[in-house]
Amino acid sequence: MIQSPICELLGIRYPVFQGGMAWIADGKLAAAVSNAGGLGIISAMNADAAYVREQIRIARELTDQPFAVNIMLMSPFAAECAQVCAEEKPAVVTTGAGSAAPYIPMWREAGIRVIPVIASVAMAKQSQRAGADAVIAEGQESGGHIGELTTMALVPQVVDAVDIPVIAAGGIGDGRGIAAAFMLGAAGVQMGTRFLVAKECGVHQNYKDMVLGAKDISTQVTGRRFGGNTCRGIKNSFTREFVKAEYAPDATPESIADLGAGSLRKAAVEGDVKNGSVLAGQIAGMVSREQTCEEIVTEIMQEAEACLKGAAQWVK
Repeated sequence: MIQSPICELLGIRYPVFQGGMAWIADGKLAAAVSNAGGLGIISAMNADAAYVREQIRIARELTDQPFAVNIMLMSPFAAECAQVCAEEKPAVVTTGAGSAAPYIPMWREAGIRVIPVIASVAMAKQSQRAGADAVIAEGQESGGHIGELTTMALVPQVVDAVDIPVIAAGGIGDGRGIAAAFMLGAAGVQMGTRFLVAKECGVHQNYKDMVLGAKDISTQVTGRRFGGNTCRGIKNSFTREFVKAEYAPDATPESIADLGAGSLRKAAVEGDVKNGSVLAGQIAGMVSREQTCEEIVTEIMQEAEACLKGAAQWVK
């Protein structure tokens, strides 16, 4: 069985995190992943403290295993959600879209492990200085908000730059990706897209069907022209119209800033996968069937172990 320092640090069976996907990663999904041996993650997204507290308590009713809450630090409710975590004490808080430094002392005092999502070496170093327990190095192959570096380029540079465990994310969907991440120096992986089609995932079936029908070139990046809100999702009417608008001669950062508002909820909750944003990573083309979280985690760990055991064939 594969074990890594992150397993011992967090008290989890397998070094697999489930991505904190807005409007998708709720207490039920997080509990299912944690029960399967990974680290389930609840997304606080732009929700208020009451929602986050409710989801933490739902997860706690369904699992006695460690789970996490992901806080998007740009949210207007970030501070109150940070306080809720200090009170409810999930095992881990992951963060994105900002610096976790102001909240780390409070979380550490509550016995919570802190693991920021980062997209550069500079961000990783800053997180380590602030007291983070580990970092999630996320490459641009992932779904949702992305940076500039690929996972293959980002992870080894972050591993060389910090002394805390590094979790690889972006473009990882099976055991081969996990084995590759370990070879890059990672202590674990985070996967979002693969868990979109978990049977315990409450995302709308239309959204799942878009992922299941995706091919290798099915995703598209929007928001690159002006930066700040660059996202990867599956190509549809929404992405085509967004790109057309952002590259129009008269487009300005202000004119496109609100184009994506509410679009993820439209797809994930309402099932409008034509006019909504179907966020998914480049590995969507590898996802071919719905499975339970336990089936997903067991399968990918068996694949990873087989890959790593077979690696000796290349060494003469």
